[in-house]
Amino acid sequence: MQVEQILTDVKQITQPLANSKMKLSWYLANFAGLALLLSPLAATAQSQTLQTQKLNSTLRISQLNQIPSNNYTQLAPLPPLSGIKFVPPTPENPVNTLPSQLNNGEMHLGKQILTLNTQIRALMNRYSFLSPGMFFVDLQTGDYININGEKVFPAASTIKFPILIVLFEEVEAGRVRLDETLVMRRDLVAGGSGNMQNMRVGRKFTVLETATKMMTISDNTATNMIIDRLGGFNRLNERFRSFGLQNTTLRHLLADVNGTNTTSAKDLVLLSSLIANNQVLGDASRSQVLDIMRRCRNQSMLPSGLGNGAVIAHKTGTLRFVLGDAGIIQTASGKRYLAGILVRRPNHDARAKTFIRQVSHIVYDYINQAQQLTSEPIKDKV
Repeated sequence: MQVEQILTDVKQITQPLANSKMKLSWYLANFAGLALLLSPLAATAQSQTLQTQKLNSTLRISQLNQIPSNNYTQLAPLPPLSGIKFVPPTPENPVNTLPSQLNNGEMHLGKQILTLNTQIRALMNRYSFLSPGMFFVDLQTGDYININGEKVFPAASTIKFPILIVLFEEVEAGRVRLDETLVMRRDLVAGGSGNMQNMRVGRKFTVLETATKMMTISDNTATNMIIDRLGGFNRLNERFRSFGLQNTTLRHLLADVNGTNTTSAKDLVLLSSLIANNQVLGDASRSQVLDIMRRCRNQSMLPSGLGNGAVIAHKTGTLRFVLGDAGIIQTASGKRYLAGILVRRPNHDARAKTFIRQVSHIVYDYINQAQQLTSEPIKDKV
C-alpha cells in the first residue's frame, strides 16, 4: 500500500515536468520551421543589399573618374589688378624662344659667336685698366658671347632686377597685391639714387608705385621697402637660387656702397631668358615687368650703343668702382637678344661707360645685320 502511494505521488510530481518538456519541444520545432521558411527571404534581402552597395560604389568610382586630374580644388579667382592687361599670344604675334634651362641653372645654348668674341677682346685690350664680364645671347638661334660671364661682381642696382621678378611671382601667387599700401619707415630710408629719401617718413605708397620707382629711377629707399615686404634677404636669396642664379646674393640693404651684394653677367642673362620665355611669369605679369623696365631713366650704357628704332627693357647699376646693365633688346629689324655686362673700373672712371657703349654697338650691329640677311623682321616687341 505504501509503495503504490509513493508511485502515485511521484507521477503527480513528474507529470507537469513532462508536459513542460513536450511544450518546449513543440516551441523549438516550430521556431526551427519558421527559421527555415524565413532564411530564403533573409538571403535574398542580404543579396539585394550587397548588390546595392556594389552599384553605389561603382557609381562613385565612375563619378570620380569623370573629375579632371587638375581640378581637385576650385579656387576663387583674385580680383583683377588695375593697370594689368592680359595679352594672349596670337599667330600674328610670335615669340622667339631660347631653349629651356637645365635644372642646374645652365642654359641650352648654340655656338659661341667667334667673330664678336674676337672684336670685343680687341676692344678690351684698349681698355686694359677695366675688368669686364659679359654675356649676350641671340634669342632666335641660341648663339652667344661669353667673356668672363660667370665672374662674380658687385651687383650695385642690378640686384633690383631679380627682386622685381620675385615680387611679381608673389603677386601671381596672391600673397602680395600691387595696390596694397606700404609705409615708408625710417629704418628703410637710404641715400644714393632716388627721391623717396627726401619725402616724409610715414608716407604711404602702393606696391606698384614703390616697385616702379625701384626700377625706373633706381630708388634705394623703394628697394628696401620691397625687400622688407618680401621677407628679407634669406627669403629672396632662396628665390634667386630657385631661378638658377648661382652668383646672385643679397646681403645688404641699399645703398650697398661697399658692393657686398653680388651677381654675374650670366645670371642676369639667365633671368632675362626666363622672362622672355614665360618660364617664371605669366603673360600679364611679363607685360607689366617689361613695361616698367622699358622706362629705366638711365640710358647711358647699353641703350647708348643701340641703333635707331631699337627697344630695350633693362636695369642698370652704378657704384664708384663698378657699372652694370642687363636686359632684353629688340633691334629695329625685329631681332631679339639678351645682354648682360658688368665692369670693374677705377673710381668713377667715365671710360667704363664708353667701353660698355662700344660693346653694345658692336653686338647690336652684328645681330641686326644677321637678321636682315637671314629672315623677315619679327613683329613681337620687347
